[in-house]
Amino acid sequence: MKWIYKLTFPNGKIYVGMDLTGSVGYFGSPHSPSIVADFTAEQRRDMTIRREIIWSSGTATDADVRAKEIEYIKTLRSSDPAIGYNRTPKFSPQAN
Repeated sequence: MKWIYKLTFPNGKIYVGMDLTGSVGYFGSPHSPSIVADFTAEQRRDMTIRREIIWSSGTATDADVRAKEIEYIKTLRSSDPAIGYNRTPKFSPQAN
């Protein structure tokens, strides 16, 4: 199963990612420097991050899943630094 997931951090910011293998332990690569900047050292010691599967498919090609991920990143605006931790595609206020 392939899926698109959304991580929600304690501050409400999100990260959208994809998993082509359906691994329960995969949490992607959110922009770590931004996360470090948003939380104190003490807050980073104990935090809960929620992962939601927001789209899945047993038949989509890898290219289809990649396109769907970009679609969700744009729709949810998770590359807007005020909203999320995605860094690609680059956020453009004019495009949203």
